Amino acid sequence: MENKPALGYIGLGLMGKPMALNLLNAGYEVVVHNRSRQVVQELVERGAREAFSPREVSSRVDIVFTNLPDSPDVEQVALGEDGILSGAKEGLIYVDHSTIKPSLARKIDHEFRAVGAYALDAPVSGGDVGAQNGTLAIMVGGPEEALEKLVPIFNVVGKSITHVGEAGAGQIAKAANQIMVAAQMVAMAELLVLAKKTGADPVRVVKAIQGGAAQCWTLDVKPERLFAGNREPGFKAYMQEKDLKIVVDTAREYGAPLPSASLHTQLYGAMLQMGMENLDNSAVIGVIEKLAATNLLD
Repeated sequence: MENKPALGYIGLGLMGKPMALNLLNAGYEVVVHNRSRQVVQELVERGAREAFSPREVSSRVDIVFTNLPDSPDVEQVALGEDGILSGAKEGLIYVDHSTIKPSLARKIDHEFRAVGAYALDAPVSGGDVGAQNGTLAIMVGGPEEALEKLVPIFNVVGKSITHVGEAGAGQIAKAANQIMVAAQMVAMAELLVLAKKTGADPVRVVKAIQGGAAQCWTLDVKPERLFAGNREPGFKAYMQEKDLKIVVDTAREYGAPLPSASLHTQLYGAMLQMGMENLDNSAVIGVIEKLAATNLLD
């Protein structure tokens, strides 16, 4: 029986923790590190091994995964002092599941290639439920020879694995994903508020349109939660706003006009200003409700 590679996991938040747990449950040795140590201890109790820096993690394993909040965090953990690169041996594979700027993914790839290591940008979609159930969509940019070694591991945490292209391509796919997610969330908010303001039953409106051309994941999953008054995450609004800022920054960098995505970025920015940053991204309906002087549950 082939020996399983030793894995490292850095960033044990809403997504990283369940993904690391799934790898542990699949029989992999996992070395974990996180800024908050409580979650590290939780995973150690489940069989993980503890590390105290990104450098220590990379020096002890064959493959390192990160799941971090934003581009500066990834740059520091991957390339900074005492970072993953500083402990990397030849042949190490670094996989970043964070959502970051494509330009940074390409920079990381270049730096890791220089020491004979691999770097893959592999952002995910599916939210915390997908992370818990191992059903995430994984969008991969980077060298195919490294991806081939990762397929059995990715199959533990995801159900859809797509090699999009070279370094940065996974992040481009995630940006495209977030354009569509935001558009669906805002459109759902608008149609629910329209139904409410015009005196139609929003529950029946959703039921009526789910069987037609408007059918989508968002309408299948989110309205039931909203009708129950549940706006807890899921995927937090401040993360959606962060991802959309990456989208518009990248679009500006490459000269791609994205008028709708730019407007949706402003709506999610308004959520943050209104104190709704930790609610679900579907709670953008709160901004539309405020503008319409109505409430879905009234």
